[in-house]
Amino acid sequence: MLNPLWLNTFKTLIDLGHFTRTAEKLHMTQPGVSQQIQKLEKACGHSLIKREKKSFELTEQGRLVYGYALKIAEDEANLIETLGFDNPYAGQCKLSCSGSQALQLYPALLSLQLQHPELSVQLEAAPNQKILHDLQSGKIDLGIVTHTPESGLYRSTVIGEETLCLVLPKQYENRGIDPERLIECGLIDHPDAKHYLSLYFEHCGEKALAKMSQDEVPKSGYINQVNQILLPVAKGLGFTVLPESAVKNFPLRDKLYIAHTAKQVKETLYLVQKRNRNLPSRYQTVSQLLRSII
Repeated sequence: MLNPLWLNTFKTLIDLGHFTRTAEKLHMTQPGVSQQIQKLEKACGHSLIKREKKSFELTEQGRLVYGYALKIAEDEANLIETLGFDNPYAGQCKLSCSGSQALQLYPALLSLQLQHPELSVQLEAAPNQKILHDLQSGKIDLGIVTHTPESGLYRSTVIGEETLCLVLPKQYENRGIDPERLIECGLIDHPDAKHYLSLYFEHCGEKALAKMSQDEVPKSGYINQVNQILLPVAKGLGFTVLPESAVKNFPLRDKLYIAHTAKQVKETLYLVQKRNRNLPSRYQTVSQLLRSII
């Protein structure tokens, strides 16, 4: 690799056309300038200038090296400009959340991209543990999870809460909700069902449900696509528990019954990033949008 200091001296000499002025500009002695030019010529294996008393002319090899030095200087200037210019409406944003949140957030993120075409959003639906793992590995930069992660590894803030819904087929409306009814109906299982069901039974304020074990409930189906989970419920094949956002985005809501219990069950949502990762300004733009929705 050619010494960048020698290249800069050579470029300055060609730009100014004079050894003395080059020495003054670079705060060097004139012999020092000559020595660096000679070292660069030795490194290149060719004479770069043809000396004629106090003036000089570039050789063909010198023209090539001068062009290379110009490019190096231009690339460095562009890099410095890029490092100092943090556009809040340009660049790629990589984030992850649950599938139900993705249904709610993705249309708004697309609208943000339409407003700012230089902004690109990469959104992945994933469970909590994968989101935290991907933050640590650098696959994503921002995530939404439902519990406070380890403070030594992550920086998290409460972004809002999400209501959980116990969803049954429409024919169960006004029939009352108790363990026998749920066992009769059967569970439409999904990746987050165990977590949601446990949370719902514990906090819904119904003593009979609080005493109920998940193992008592037979599974009448399983699906891991969040936009399909409510389809078997709408067809009368079972019940499930999902965030309200997923229910609101389901097109056959008129075929569903949302159970009414003594207490609403809410889950806190945390906006999380890697603890020592300072995110570009565009993530502030995205974060503000997420907060306004959630």
